[in-house]
Amino acid sequence: MCAASAAALVSGLLSPAEAADGTGSIDEYVAQHDHEMGSQIRRVEGDQSTPDTKAAARQPQGLNADGVVATATVSGIDVSGHQGNVDWASYWNSGIRFAYVKATENVNYTNPYFAQQYNGSYNVGMIRGAYHFATPDTSSGAAQANYFVDHGGGWSADGRTLPGALDMEYNPYGATCYGLSASAMTAWIKDFSDTYHARTNKYPTIYSSTSWWGQCVNGDFSSTNPLWVARYASSVGTLPYNWDYYTFWQYSSSPVDQDTFNGAYDRLVALATNSD
Repeated sequence: MCAASAAALVSGLLSPAEAADGTGSIDEYVAQHDHEMGSQIRRVEGDQSTPDTKAAARQPQGLNADGVVATATVSGIDVSGHQGNVDWASYWNSGIRFAYVKATENVNYTNPYFAQQYNGSYNVGMIRGAYHFATPDTSSGAAQANYFVDHGGGWSADGRTLPGALDMEYNPYGATCYGLSASAMTAWIKDFSDTYHARTNKYPTIYSSTSWWGQCVNGDFSSTNPLWVARYASSVGTLPYNWDYYTFWQYSSSPVDQDTFNGAYDRLVALATNSD
């Protein structure tokens, strides 16, 4: 990909396919600019998951997404541009019933494989959602929420579309908390969350690790936003501030990011159906 094509792609003047002009490729662009969910958490905190911990993670733990004792889970995965075109039928046949697909990052990156991944998961029967990788030091929460909604991150009460997810994790470019104080980070997340809610009538699910959240955020989102916690172990462990239960858990990155919904399938459908 030539420098001019890359610059035009970032500015939104070219699609990823148009920018791959023979001197580079879409996949090279993805490798340089796409930060997948959990990539920075794994970089800092590691991934100690094993076959035994994965089996344990798929069992109900604690309270479910309704705040009562969990008796069931639903298996899911999350993907980004790094996975390219996904064989959704294979995942469906292995028991995967929901998927989250990266849509956007900052206000200048869209996943070039988003349509195949988002529509493909839906067409095979999965409940699907989109996520946004946040870069709080580059633009406002409102700007990134609007970009997300405008590029695939919206929501509809069709029983098959999950609320969008806000991916909050370690800065891939520098300071852990993007140079923001805990109060400023809290304000940024609230700006994103409130804007997303105004656009969709749903609060976004918040994805993070307990360690990053404790270092970088001092606000309480437990009464509005579902929690998606990242921890690569056999137990979900301590949750971020004031959340009594989690809705999703990313418990492994191998062979693809693996997740559970902590509740029965009908509750996952309810999350995809009911407005806030």
